[in-house]
Amino acid sequence: MILTVDDDPGVSRSVARDLRRRYGQDHRIVRAESGADALEALRELTLRGEPVAAILADYRMPGMNGIEFLEQAMDVVPHARRALLTAYADTDAAIQAINVVDVDHYLLKPWDPPEEKLYPVVDALVETWRAVGQKPVDEIRVVGHRWSAESFAARDFLARNSVPYRWYSVEDAEGARLLDAAGASTEDLPVVITTDGTALRSPSDAEIANACGLTVDPVADFYDLIVIGGGPAGLGSAVYGASEGLRTVLVERQATGGQAGQSSRIENYLGFPDGVSGAQLTDRARRQAAKFGAEVLTARDVVALEARGSARVVKFGDGTEIAAHAVVLATGVAYRNLDAPGVGELAGRGVFYGSAATEAPACKGEDVYIVGGANSAGQAAVFFSKHAATVTVLVRGPNLEASMSHYLIKQLDAIENVHVRTGTEVAEACGDGHLERLVLSDRNSGEKETVGAGAMFVFIGAAPRTDWLDGVVVRDARGFVPTGPDLLHEGSPPPGWPLDRDPYHLEASIPGVFVAGDVRSESVKRVASAVGEGAMAVTLVHRYLAEQ
Repeated sequence: MILTVDDDPGVSRSVARDLRRRYGQDHRIVRAESGADALEALRELTLRGEPVAAILADYRMPGMNGIEFLEQAMDVVPHARRALLTAYADTDAAIQAINVVDVDHYLLKPWDPPEEKLYPVVDALVETWRAVGQKPVDEIRVVGHRWSAESFAARDFLARNSVPYRWYSVEDAEGARLLDAAGASTEDLPVVITTDGTALRSPSDAEIANACGLTVDPVADFYDLIVIGGGPAGLGSAVYGASEGLRTVLVERQATGGQAGQSSRIENYLGFPDGVSGAQLTDRARRQAAKFGAEVLTARDVVALEARGSARVVKFGDGTEIAAHAVVLATGVAYRNLDAPGVGELAGRGVFYGSAATEAPACKGEDVYIVGGANSAGQAAVFFSKHAATVTVLVRGPNLEASMSHYLIKQLDAIENVHVRTGTEVAEACGDGHLERLVLSDRNSGEKETVGAGAMFVFIGAAPRTDWLDGVVVRDARGFVPTGPDLLHEGSPPPGWPLDRDPYHLEASIPGVFVAGDVRSESVKRVASAVGEGAMAVTLVHRYLAEQ
């Protein structure tokens, strides 16, 4: 079903007519002229077992406006995708709907011609519903302990790779039953039970990936292009490399998307006025790369890079290797460890780095702390505010303006249960087996305060993942990889540079090795720039290959 709701009979008929013209062969178009009538229709459809793919609701309706209707509709048909029909004057309300009730899109009226203004949005709604809708799925089962770092790592790996799973606590009867049926003990946690009944005890990411059907092993030994890192820059390189005919393989150590993939909502990415979650953006990019023929390897840890003549060889942690004509380094950055007593011991046990969206249900009614003042911290605060009793953002500096986008600051100001504490840092994390308390320190006065804490999410600093490149390519003092003009010293290329020309703009100190995204020295730390550099790197790869 596709349901449309508008109190204006003429508009209601027009929407239904245009929808039937495009979608009538595969969908039944249902229309209602009030929110109450639409809710009643949804309840009847649910009782009859008829799935609803998408709902289009007008904003200005008497009695129950479109936002109020969509909020109630989520309880009846939680899998349906939602769009708000609105006039230009109500754009602000539409954006608020996206933030408050998780509306997927908004459509401006009039939508003529529908081929340009209506159908692309509905196509996206239906495509997303088909991908994640009400279809029964085979679920992997994970048995573990709530405060086990290893159990959290297994759940986080599955979630970030979009693998459906169900979580069972070993402290519950069903979890204990599954553990007994697997012939395992609490020392084996986590236990991952695959869809065919195989029980994996304390599995590695690679073992989980294999059991889930994720691609781990390359199909060839030699490629045109190896992309190392599956964040926005790496996915951009994979899409453009494969689409332009290069035999391309992308290698990711954990899950595609990188830090951006963990963002609950990215609202300043070009072309997504409604915002898009990092997971959605990542999933689309991954499918796009696969469509063009790129291989995506998951849970493969790259430990070395070597130049052998014209080949660039990438070595994995298990001793195997693959080679290519060219390599794009897009390994991104990791959040820096929070250096305070107790934090290391409680990592994965109430202390988490990054968004860790799998923990959101467990934060219900808890006091959550976000450490950091950049956009990623702000997005996490907005996300967890929907689950936690309170969310407190801890910022070392005097304000957020220097590090966070203005639109996010305004969002945080408008959320009642979000509080920002500036000039504050974590002095200690405390708890018996899991985080229970934080000791906060005022940087100006030195005064300390102990507060109860259910969870803490850390978003500080940016540490590049380049230790494995030490002695291979030139790195700056912070570990980032300089490229192109930044490698020149008084107009001369770096020592050992073998070619007559200077390094290309994104080329590292080894010819044929290019760098894109956050790992590149002096790069702009934004999703859009990372994608752009990934695409630009492929252009330079073509130029390099033409020289060979």
